[in-house]
Parts: sequence; structure tokens; C-alpha cells
Amino acid sequence: MSKTTIKSKQTNNIRVLIFGNSGSGKSTLAKKLSTKYKLAHLDLDTLAWLPSKPPQRRSIETTIAAINAFIKGHDTWVIEGCYADLLAHVAHYANEAIFMNLSVKQCQENAKNRPWESHKYASKADQDANLPMLLDWIAAYETREDEFSYQAHEALYNAFSNDKKQITKNQP
Repeated sequence: MSKTTIKSKQTNNIRVLIFGNSGSGKSTLAKKLSTKYKLAHLDLDTLAWLPSKPPQRRSIETTIAAINAFIKGHDTWVIEGCYADLLAHVAHYANEAIFMNLSVKQCQENAKNRPWESHKYASKADQDANLPMLLDWIAAYETREDEFSYQAHEALYNAFSNDKKQITKNQP
């Protein structure tokens, strides 16, 4: 894969998973692939959380049902997120996986420089107020032992049997 190309030669059969740490560029790459190949795009953040404060995860069953409806409704797609538990459920539908395996430092810099994510935050000020927590979250990537961890992503990548690639630095 170079920049925003994928390995699948049949554009009517593209189903890509993108995963990695927060700030690794998952959403950016997914948007580029979605536009270039006319893929439906699912950001798992939009399904995984209840609209509550403090944030709480939706039940796995509810989230998986929504993911299944998305897959059933689209022949070609890109699904991205940091949820190894959810991604493992859909991995057998995908024909390519991309592990955004950037350093913690790169992910933190990306998080500091990201534009306002209006689908996640009511305002840029709300997003900026969350930045210190996000930077700490990113820093703990290699030591966490949950579905958001490096270990979980590495296991997902290693178990994936179709085409796969790791990206280890920011792409132009």
C-alpha cells in the first residue's frame, strides 16, 4: 500500500479495517480511502459510546448489532477504530487490515494538531478541553491491558489472515 492505495484489485469487493492508538491517523486514512474508492465509512466511536457524561460504552451486543447492520447495508466499506473487541467480530468480513502503528510521540503530536471533530465534540473548545486526558490515554497505549491496547491491536493484526499492512509513520 502506498499512501492511499489498497491491495484489493476489485473495487467492488473492498472491505478494510483500520486500527491503532488514538491519534494514529485512523480517521484521516479512512476518509481518504472512503473518498478515493467510494467506500462506506464507519467510525466505531460513533457506535461504541452512549451520549452520557461521564462517557460509558454501549453494550457490546448493541454495538455489534449496529455494525452488522452497517455491513449488511454496504458491499464495500472501511471500518476504523481502536476497539479490538469490536474489530475482531468483523475481521472475517474484511479483506484487508491496516494497523496504524505509530509511536506514542507521533500520536500525541497528531492529537494536538487535529482539526475539530464535530461528530465527537460540540465545539473546538470542548475538544481542546479533553486534550490533556487524551494525551495521557495515548501515552498509556503500550502499558494498558484492555481492548484499546497495543497488545490487543498486535494480536488482532497477527490473527488477521488476509492482506495486511502496518503504517509506522505519518503519511503525506
